[in-house]
Amino acid sequence: MVQTMPVNLESLTNLAKRRGFVYPSQELYGGLGAVYDFGPLGTMLKNNIRAAFIKRFVQEREDVVLVDTAVLTRQDVLRASGHEQSFSDPLVECTVCHQRFRADEKVPEAKDHEHKLAEAKQFNLMFATHVGATKEAGSLAYLRPETAQGMFVNFKQVLDTTRIKVPFGIAQVGKSFRNEITTGEFLFRVREFEIAELEYFVKPGTQDKVFTYWIEQWEQFFIDYGIKKENLKRHVHPKETLSHYSKGTTDLLFQFPMGLKELAGVANRGDYDLAQHEKATGTTLQFFDEQEKKAYRPFVIEPTFGLERAFLAFLTEAYKEYPYGRGSDAAVGIPTSPSGERRNEEQEIVLHLDPRLAPYKVAVFPLVKKEKLPEIAQKLVQELRKQWFVQYDESGSIGRRYRRADEIGTPWCITVDFDTQKDEAVTIRDRDTMKQERVKLNKVSDWIAKKLER
Repeated sequence: MVQTMPVNLESLTNLAKRRGFVYPSQELYGGLGAVYDFGPLGTMLKNNIRAAFIKRFVQEREDVVLVDTAVLTRQDVLRASGHEQSFSDPLVECTVCHQRFRADEKVPEAKDHEHKLAEAKQFNLMFATHVGATKEAGSLAYLRPETAQGMFVNFKQVLDTTRIKVPFGIAQVGKSFRNEITTGEFLFRVREFEIAELEYFVKPGTQDKVFTYWIEQWEQFFIDYGIKKENLKRHVHPKETLSHYSKGTTDLLFQFPMGLKELAGVANRGDYDLAQHEKATGTTLQFFDEQEKKAYRPFVIEPTFGLERAFLAFLTEAYKEYPYGRGSDAAVGIPTSPSGERRNEEQEIVLHLDPRLAPYKVAVFPLVKKEKLPEIAQKLVQELRKQWFVQYDESGSIGRRYRRADEIGTPWCITVDFDTQKDEAVTIRDRDTMKQERVKLNKVSDWIAKKLER
């Protein structure tokens, strides 16, 4: 078996930029710290992660509904939730260079001086803005630091407009913003990001059992989409590190290139949020149980993960670099020197993404640009594009085209060859096994659909 080299963050960052997964935002103007744009391939991969979340936790369930709430959030909403007072990190500033660091993390050494740190203070992470034409009193608002509050303030509307009953969940995928003190490590800690989460409302007294259930569900989601179980670890937060709203939180840690770090989490928020908004507005936010003939304020279990961190985790798990190739030089198109020796700089990179997450499901190649092979290939492409994103490539050797497709995670490559006109079949090559299978043209769609079934 061919051995692969361990993945590092620099390799992932280089691949992401070179192949159009992720770009530094506004790089033309020097960039914007810890803000990234997703390129063509990255957008497709991120959309597939989002779709996988919605399919698993909304579409396939009867007890979860989907909402999409506003990013702009009133000051009084985040005051009631406690974010205006408590959503902060400890900050220290060097009195020499005036750089700022999180006080709860190791301060990096300076190159030309010794840091002299002032006393730590709390720094609120929310981005403030104003709504309206003037900065008058009452116009202050925030870009939401999390998606949760939009679901809590719509709790009553969801109950009133659906037939859903406790226990049930409200799900959302959306942008959030945090003015992080320290950033870095590529997509791991950024200032603008997307959260996928649930607020799952339960009867008080059942929260511990439901909490355990959602930890298992959250962990299984990542395993089912390609994360190895041995690369995940559960971390139970001690009381002193809990968020202001949490009665208990368990994180899922993943072995990123920079170490074992938080990928996702499940929190027991109790009835904190509903109680706070009830108190602030005077509106009853309770559920009336028809069977027990009584009303109660539900407790909330909150499973959540950031799409950018999930994106980085899936990319990390999928990335493999084969320094000696994966087969014969002819099969993978690795060039050799005039003496017949393999070029050391020619390393094959493969993204072994779960096919359901892969940006392109299929790449279609005509073997050569003649004998009407491109026309046959293009016709197949148009048919397949009705269901999936498909790439067409007729440039370079077939080995080179395989390698380009492997590098962006395309699970299957289809070659239209000279025999296609005779037997009306194509060769489908598997990214991971490199095995080839002959499939009739009119059966290709069904073949792909069956492979994508899970």
